[in-house]
Amino acid sequence: MRHTLLCLLAIITLTTSAQSNRSEWANQMLEAKHNMLVEEMGLTPTQKEQFLPMYEAMEKEIFQTNRDARATAAAVEKKANPTDNEYYQAAEALSNAKVKEGEIEAKYFDKFAKILSKRQLYQLKQAEAKFTRSMLKGRRPRK
Repeated sequence: MRHTLLCLLAIITLTTSAQSNRSEWANQMLEAKHNMLVEEMGLTPTQKEQFLPMYEAMEKEIFQTNRDARATAAAVEKKANPTDNEYYQAAEALSNAKVKEGEIEAKYFDKFAKILSKRQLYQLKQAEAKFTRSMLKGRRPRK
């Protein structure tokens, strides 16, 4: 999943804490994203009930992976004179985060395939891209 910085920040905001602790804006964005996915993919109520919690769990795993990589990089930036090895470890952590994202997506793809049709699996990626584009344009996705 290749997201721009803006989309990543929105997702981070959406997935950083439990639903009850989210800001009103984050709740609205999460609801809008879920609504867009449900609409674009044509999910049935049963599919929606099974898919959305699993999808949010995937996003949380991806967020945590990226958060850990960013923490490693931030620790290097705070040092007065980082060693070459520390720079390498930070770069490796950032690079491996993308690999881990792909592994997480692959794991959930198999789970999603038990709920969604093949067409809906394809439409998921299209809906995610559409949501990202709407975020980049500074518009709220339609509900």
